[in-house]
Amino acid sequence: MRRTRRAKIVATLGPASSSPEMISRLFNAGVDVFRINMSHTAHEDMRALVGHIRATEARYDRPIGILVDLQGPKLRIGEFAGRKFELEQGASFVLDGNSAAGDAGRVHLPHPEIFAAVEAGHCLLLDDGKIRLRATEVSDKRIITTVEVGGPISARKGVSVPDSVLPVTAMTPKDRADLDFALDVGIDWVALSFVQRPEDIAEAKKIASGRAAVMAKIEKPAAVARLEEILEIADGLMVARGDLGVEMPLEKVPGLQKQMTRLARRAGKPVVVATQMLESMIKSPVPTRAEVSDVATAVFEGADAVMLSAESAVGDYPLEAISTMSKIAEEVERDPNFRVLIDAQHPEPQSTSADAISAALHQVSATLKLAAIVCYTSSGATGLRAARERPQQPIIALTPRAETGRRLAIVWGLHCVTTEDASDQDDMVDRACRLSFKEGFARPGQRIIISAGVPFGTPGATNMLRIAYVGNEGLAN
Repeated sequence: MRRTRRAKIVATLGPASSSPEMISRLFNAGVDVFRINMSHTAHEDMRALVGHIRATEARYDRPIGILVDLQGPKLRIGEFAGRKFELEQGASFVLDGNSAAGDAGRVHLPHPEIFAAVEAGHCLLLDDGKIRLRATEVSDKRIITTVEVGGPISARKGVSVPDSVLPVTAMTPKDRADLDFALDVGIDWVALSFVQRPEDIAEAKKIASGRAAVMAKIEKPAAVARLEEILEIADGLMVARGDLGVEMPLEKVPGLQKQMTRLARRAGKPVVVATQMLESMIKSPVPTRAEVSDVATAVFEGADAVMLSAESAVGDYPLEAISTMSKIAEEVERDPNFRVLIDAQHPEPQSTSADAISAALHQVSATLKLAAIVCYTSSGATGLRAARERPQQPIIALTPRAETGRRLAIVWGLHCVTTEDASDQDDMVDRACRLSFKEGFARPGQRIIISAGVPFGTPGATNMLRIAYVGNEGLAN
């Protein structure tokens, strides 16, 4: 099972895609990582989905990543004494601690943390940003606002406070229970919602204890302001454009997407671009031209992965959506401008021996036009460094640990193979040549370049390059 593109595809599972047969078909169509959204998934359903994915993995002998997306804190207003009220622009509207049903002048806000964080002049958004309020007076149980953008409002709508940093962590008791269960059933990535500060990531990583990698979803202005600090602790980033576009002006989102993509590449950590990529394909078998351009832009920028949400979870055409996204990525990567743009963003290697080896790997493979790059990687660090270079040659990541191959499934350009670690240099070369031939990356007479660490089996010890000829039947010459 070899992909003909470097960008990876993340697909969300849901009612349209949760059967074992559909998961297998989605993988065949191009999915590299499956996302399980804990806003809509019970624990036993998660266990069943993980079982179906692992069965598909065993059938095709190819590592498949599983990303569990935690719900995060959900902030909502209370009930109304009626189905719906209209908030008029310029009117006064109060959010308070009174649990009585609301009306056109006030509503209950059952979140003391918002009263503690909001100040006069701060903005409050209701119903995914459709209604915008401006705080004029704030006390510990009452926020008086002026309606800047009005409209219909009804019970239990979400509330966002983009100008405020809330004194709460990104993990609720539900999230902790979901994460504990997810770790027990063997997932690979956990995405943390509504991150505000680096400490949010540190909390999740402490719970995960290395059993899963932690991805920071960037969807709040507070996270954007501390992006580099968050990225230093997180194992990856998700550009969560939906909520980011609610809490920040929409026109800022494309620039932030590019900024995050480049920062993540410079750090050598995967970045996923998400939300509304092929939204029209929820109900249509073909996307809009604008959506095709949107996906293409993320691929041109060198994003590690692009993600589908409702398109694959509840849409009428999940297979068509995956196939379309795969075709877009393949076409972009064939475009002459793709390599120009990717090379123009090439980050300088860090002053470490492992980074120097990875940079040399890229340069030698390009200069000699080698058939493939083969990386032996136990922890995954060598594979991440090789992908950071964004080489033209395919990268084969050989790892003795199934969990490493699964985590690297989300990383740009990596074709992961689980195999025993090399016992000596001859075995290292023979194994690399044989698997390059078997996986369809090199033909007899072609050369490959191999990176590994001596002594073998030592994580983080990448210190060697070797060029080898692939002989008949994949044997090393």
